[in-house]
Amino acid sequence: METMEVKIVRSRRRRRTVSARLVRDTLEVRAPLLIPQHELARIVADFKVKFERKKIKDELDRKESLLEKAARINEQYFDDKLTVNSIEYVTDQSSKFGCCNYRTGNIRISHRVGLMPAWVRDYVILHEMAHLLVPAHNKEFWDIVSRYKLTERARGYLIAVGLESESGSEIPPRENHR
Repeated sequence: METMEVKIVRSRRRRRTVSARLVRDTLEVRAPLLIPQHELARIVADFKVKFERKKIKDELDRKESLLEKAARINEQYFDDKLTVNSIEYVTDQSSKFGCCNYRTGNIRISHRVGLMPAWVRDYVILHEMAHLLVPAHNKEFWDIVSRYKLTERARGYLIAVGLESESGSEIPPRENHR
């Protein structure tokens, strides 16, 4: 991602708070005049991460509707029997690729998955949708997920980038996944 330009505006009237907004491609930061530079640098770095993630999320949302993608997967793999109330990219999931609240039908997909190949994203969506039927990572769940022809390949990809682990709950032990 390109480097974000930062413009810092210090104010005598501002006492404690630091705010930021994106003006075109420039991060405009408003800060108290007497804030220590090291503290301001840390705050600006946090703002940059926040705004860069929001920009990625907005670009992903414009690129393809996750709700439309979920509807296609629902039709193809679940005979249109599932109800997905919402599905969205989120930027606050760094250790998981997605999560599903099976009670509400809400699915959250890490923005990192949106930057991966489409077949990996489709696997993650199907994986989370399968939780609407089976909340646990048990044999019944993995039998549903395994209907996706690229399951093993997608899981290998996610392991390689560190979003799934052989010992974690996201993947059953090899002997149980047949």
